[in-house]
Amino acid sequence: MTIRSVDAGQAGRARARMVDRLRGQGIRDERVLAAMQVVPRHQFVEEGLAYSAYDDTPLPIGFQQTISQPFIVARMIELLRIGRELGKTLEVGAGCGYQAAVLAQLASEVYAVERIRPLLDRARANLRPLRLPNVRLKLADGSLGLSEAAPFDSIIVAAAAIGLPQALKEQLAPGGRLIVPVGSSEQRLLLVERQGNIFRESWHEAVRFVPLLAGTE
Repeated sequence: MTIRSVDAGQAGRARARMVDRLRGQGIRDERVLAAMQVVPRHQFVEEGLAYSAYDDTPLPIGFQQTISQPFIVARMIELLRIGRELGKTLEVGAGCGYQAAVLAQLASEVYAVERIRPLLDRARANLRPLRLPNVRLKLADGSLGLSEAAPFDSIIVAAAAIGLPQALKEQLAPGGRLIVPVGSSEQRLLLVERQGNIFRESWHEAVRFVPLLAGTE
């Protein structure tokens, strides 16, 4: 039996335990925690992994991709939100759709791009029951951003770049923020804040993401 086949109360209790753990790990943004509480993470993973959905671990979603561990999802969004609203948000690497669902609770608009078509189809299927009117999904090379919808108030990248992608930097609105894992063997979160034509950078937690690749497939 998987968590998908039990009552909603059991899933809700599992999410509550996850949120308590996130508080203990240092997540302080209550709106981020509330968003994590709302979104049913178990519905975004394979049924055989559903009982692990609320553990603090990444899980495989196929195509050599993963759904990030809850702490990293919460931490990246928290860094984007400090002292501000997310506004119009670009997510690079939609994957199974989970992070887009969390972002939808906090952003006015979410544009989520994915380069692997079968994963994009899965994200659509996963998100459909949640009926989130502010989420738009698109097959695209995320390293190029999404110029047709730019500029963005917030950009979050769910794959590791070798350096700061210039296209994403250029698509950041004045006053906007971008967070991206940077590095190859060793990766850290890079937060970029645009103030006029000045881009301020700060480094945060060590992380481990799949690489940011170009093209679509």
